[in-house]
Amino acid sequence: MPGGRLTIEDRQHIAAGLAEGLGYTEIGQRLGRPASTIMREVTRNGGPDTYGSDRAHEATQHRARRRRQAQPPTPHVPDSGHGRDPQAVQDLTESFTALLEQQGLPRMVARVLTCLYITDSGTLTSADLVKRLRISPASVSHAVTFLEQQGLLQRERAPGVRHERYVIDDEVWLRTTLASLQMNDALAAASQRAAEILGVATPAGARFDTSAEFLLLVSESLRKVTEQWPRNMAARSARREQ
Repeated sequence: MPGGRLTIEDRQHIAAGLAEGLGYTEIGQRLGRPASTIMREVTRNGGPDTYGSDRAHEATQHRARRRRQAQPPTPHVPDSGHGRDPQAVQDLTESFTALLEQQGLPRMVARVLTCLYITDSGTLTSADLVKRLRISPASVSHAVTFLEQQGLLQRERAPGVRHERYVIDDEVWLRTTLASLQMNDALAAASQRAAEILGVATPAGARFDTSAEFLLLVSESLRKVTEQWPRNMAARSARREQ
């Protein structure tokens, strides 16, 4: 997914697209950006009827200045003894968080996931996250609940230990891919059923029939990936033992 903040030129293209009556998806395709990025940009700057590129750019810069003034500086991620450059780790943290945001995660959720991901243990408590990210326990709770629902982390509590620990492991993307596969299968089945009800010879029925074909192809590809991944992991373990 393309990175970087929107430039004044990007915003001018957005304004021009809106003037042409284009949708967010079409504008995003022109800019190489997700439709969700275009939607957030337009929504936070007056909506499609009043969006102006210069005003939106100035407002965004103003919001950024206010955030820098209002928030304390983000603490550096401490070097864990592996000879890492703390500044390089901090830059990685910020860029990875921004990438997750562009994928559609809320900012607080992206910060929590990144914090867990760059931790060698892959395990932190709520208190750890509050301290590292300088956020409230409630913010941690909301973010953790969201991530757990998406299969991106797990909760665990050792016997006799009061506090929960939030865990991210090597299977995180496998679990979320399996969840996506399940949803994709459901959409494919629903599209096939819709095509039967509406009739594949009709425009609406044909649309659903085409969608079902595409979704089934996606499911097939995802299923191959999830079947191949355990073999890759086994081969990796074997190489480490040699």
